[in-house]
Amino acid sequence: MIIAVDGPAASGKGSLAKRLSAHYHLPHLDTGLLYRAVGQRLLLEGRSLTDTEAAISIAQSFVPEWLNHPNLRSREAGKAATAVAIIPGVRKALKDFQIAFTRNPNGAVIDGRDIGTVIAPHAHVKLWVTADPHIRANRRYRELVAKGQDVSEADILSDLAARDANDAPNMIMADDAFIVDTSPMSLEQAFARVVEICENRKPNQTQPH
Repeated sequence: MIIAVDGPAASGKGSLAKRLSAHYHLPHLDTGLLYRAVGQRLLLEGRSLTDTEAAISIAQSFVPEWLNHPNLRSREAGKAATAVAIIPGVRKALKDFQIAFTRNPNGAVIDGRDIGTVIAPHAHVKLWVTADPHIRANRRYRELVAKGQDVSEADILSDLAARDANDAPNMIMADDAFIVDTSPMSLEQAFARVVEICENRKPNQTQPH
């Protein structure tokens, strides 16, 4: 079973995708981390985030181990991701990486912006996870503060607005996606909802734990 989980940043899609991965014993890929990793590599190499050629070169030589960098969830890495995600050459290189991930014979859970439309239009389940921008900002704020980062909720809201604007051309909901607005939901409630959707859509041979 392939499960595509799309939607804006901090909507809860990453947490839900991880739990679906564990529930169905499927490998998980957070595609947003790919862009964060490329941006982080640019910074680590002392290059400018506007260095298009360097960004494309890094994306083309992407190494999965980069996803283990401890600072990928930082606000700095988020801004770097926003910068490199608008570069067509970077998107093409990372698109190839993502499509290869969907070829896992047992299936996969992939979350991002265009999984259900571009990366895995053949997915068995397509989820569009969203939430009110202020709620998304508060969630990200609490996440970063819990990690000891000195951030303000107002700045995070501004970052998310910029990210949404940059992502808009590539953030397209599939016609057959199920919309899950997590604004009024706890993580447990949202997870129960997406499992219900998956159970109704899964291939007969796929069994939950």
